[in-house]
Amino acid sequence: MNEEFFERLRERVLPYFDDVGSHEFSHTKRVHDMAIKISEGEKVDIDVVRVAALLHDIARGKQDRGEVDCHADAGAKIARNILKEMDFPEDKINSVTYSIEVHRHSKGITPNTKEALIIQDADRLDALGAITIGRMFASGEKKGKQLHNPDINSEIWKGKDYSGVSSKTTIDAFYNKILKIRPENFNTQKAREIAKSRYDYVYDFVERFKKEWVGKL
Repeated sequence: MNEEFFERLRERVLPYFDDVGSHEFSHTKRVHDMAIKISEGEKVDIDVVRVAALLHDIARGKQDRGEVDCHADAGAKIARNILKEMDFPEDKINSVTYSIEVHRHSKGITPNTKEALIIQDADRLDALGAITIGRMFASGEKKGKQLHNPDINSEIWKGKDYSGVSSKTTIDAFYNKILKIRPENFNTQKAREIAKSRYDYVYDFVERFKKEWVGKL
C-alpha cells in the first residue's frame, strides 16, 4: 500500500480517539512506528503490521466508557468494516483483525503469526520507558493517589513479589503494574532488547525517587 492509503487511514481513525489520556492517538502513532522498527529484517507483511498498529486501539474509547467489554474484540470488528470500505486487500484483512484481537497481552494469548507478535510487542513497549513515567504520574493524580508512602506495602522494597490487587500510591503502581512487564517475556529479540533498556530506565528512576524522598540523594 502507498503512503496515501496510510494517510487516509490515519484520518479515518483519528475521530475514534480522545485528545487526552494514556491511549490518545499519540500512543497509536508510537506503536505504529515501533512496529515498523521491530519489523526491520523480519519476514512479515508490512502492510498488515502498519494497518493493525493504526487500528489496534480503535475501540479503546468504547471500553473506557463501558460500551464494550474488550476493545481488542470490538476493535477487530470495526477495523474489518473500515478496511472493506477502503478497499484494503481482502486476503490481508483477516491477518489485520487477528493481530488486533490478540494484541492485549493481558488476555494471555501468544499470537501465532509474526505480524501479531510484533503488534503485541510494540504495544507493550509503550508501557515501559520515559513516557510511561509521565503517564503514571498523570494517572495517579487523576485518581487522587499519593505520590509515595514508604509505610505502604513496604515488603516490595525488600525485593519480594507484590501480590496486591490495587496500588495505593503512584510509586506502588510502578511495582504493581509496570515493573511486572519483564523484558524476557516479549516475543521478539529486538523487542526484548528495547524492553531491557526501557525497563532499566524505569527501575532506576523509581529507586532514585525513593532515595530522594527520604533525603538520601
